[in-house]
Amino acid sequence: MKVVIAPDSFKESLSAPEVAEAISRGWLRARPGDETLLRPMADGGEGTVDAVLAARPGERRELAVCGPLEQPVIAHWGWLEDATAVIEMAAASGLHWVPEGQRDATRTTSRGTGELIRAALDAGAKKVIIGLGGSATNDAGLGLLQALGASFLDGHGQELGAGGAQLAELERIDLSNFDPRLSDVEVEVAADVNNPLCGPQGASAVFGPQKGANPAQVQQLDAALKRFAEIAALALGQDHSLFPGVGAAGGLGFACRAFLKARFRPGIELIAELSELEPALAGASLVITGEGRLDGQSLHGKTPVGVAHVARRAGVPVIALAGSVGEGLAELREVGIEAAFSLAPGPITLADACARAAQELENRAEALARFWSLAQAAR
Repeated sequence: MKVVIAPDSFKESLSAPEVAEAISRGWLRARPGDETLLRPMADGGEGTVDAVLAARPGERRELAVCGPLEQPVIAHWGWLEDATAVIEMAAASGLHWVPEGQRDATRTTSRGTGELIRAALDAGAKKVIIGLGGSATNDAGLGLLQALGASFLDGHGQELGAGGAQLAELERIDLSNFDPRLSDVEVEVAADVNNPLCGPQGASAVFGPQKGANPAQVQQLDAALKRFAEIAALALGQDHSLFPGVGAAGGLGFACRAFLKARFRPGIELIAELSELEPALAGASLVITGEGRLDGQSLHGKTPVGVAHVARRAGVPVIALAGSVGEGLAELREVGIEAAFSLAPGPITLADACARAAQELENRAEALARFWSLAQAAR
């Protein structure tokens, strides 16, 4: 029997490959004659590069880049044999690079993500995939575009500094030195939100507070990003600020669509395609997926539901394992998740649950495999 194991990471505990390996170990303890095919997944955020490289020939590369506070950081990206580059914005410009006491969404920069794109172009990339999850920035891609050669000038002809608040001073955009190689490269963005750039549902209002913006700074940033959108529309001949998803990652989606001509895709859909999940299901009898928490909110772009959509097309049943399982299981069954099981053995602290996640995954997978054997024998 063939079992495809396609989980997301368990945040702050195990990476997606580690989750997949633990489930495989547990299953094979009970059914050592089965084949387990591991396809760790991601939704475009942290873990995207490793998930893709687990399924596709390529390599993980590292580069010293500008962090969100303009500090040097080491960021990774993925290179596939077909000249596709896979970039996680979080690797260079993620919130984890900013200590809680230093979070200030008015001054964080996406320059490091632009430097990763430039490295991909230097390597000869024909296609660039950018995952927009986990960002620390609210600069609408100002830093990213500066790293790629664009100039953003104030009324005195001076280059703007780092951070979204600087966009309030924008008077002119100069694209004369914008990297010409971008016109020959296909860019796809993995994004799971539909927010516009500005307004009550825009990047600053919805995502700014979690990056350290207080109410006054949210208003300041929203006005600055609106200014950017207006000047960009004059420079490009089109207003991209209302397109669904351009508010993703502090407005980085806007820079990707307006300046990189990126195509937007749901994160799990794109990663499942890159990881060749559907071909992997040929001949499979079961798919096991999972993530840290599974509930009704998982319907909105989360990995287990995306995996279930792919598996349903292939006619393969899906079972999920999660750190915790909440309400909404009936809705999950409607999209193809036949059953979901929590890892928690009883009342437990979050710290203990994270520490024991690998062992509990093995235990649940083994129990699931034994139950599967009983069900098969009873047929």
